[in-house]
Amino acid sequence: MKRIMIEIDKCDGCKNCSAACMQAHREDEGDIYTLDLRDIKNESRNYILKDGAGRYVPIFCRHCEEPDCVMSCMSGALTKDAVTGLVLYDKEKCGTCFMCVMNCSFGVLKPDRAERNKVIKCDFCKDDELGPNCVRMCPKKAIRVEEVKAQ
Repeated sequence: MKRIMIEIDKCDGCKNCSAACMQAHREDEGDIYTLDLRDIKNESRNYILKDGAGRYVPIFCRHCEEPDCVMSCMSGALTKDAVTGLVLYDKEKCGTCFMCVMNCSFGVLKPDRAERNKVIKCDFCKDDELGPNCVRMCPKKAIRVEEVKAQ
């Protein structure tokens, strides 16, 4: 199973990963230069925080082995794919109770800001044959995809 791994010490807070995520999931056509960063419909599925020591900390979905978000989803909108290990979201099944948001141990999932009718979470850019856009666009190589063994 593949996972996004982060080397916090390499992150300089440039937010290229967030812009790359926004570009990968935008609804309209265009390149990165036409991406409206102020449009709340263009939300990133990851974000960067600063810790108490002043280090930048990228926050990404961990696609947990036993995901609390999936366990708390009453509608079945969140599932864990047994083959890929990814936690997948089906907007059509979502009841917008946001129990998954409240139960994510890492604070990654969030309601969309535009309409608050879906959950925003990493989908590992599953439709992109090149893999996660955030990984490809990190200039410091602080984010990488790594093969991990299922426990």
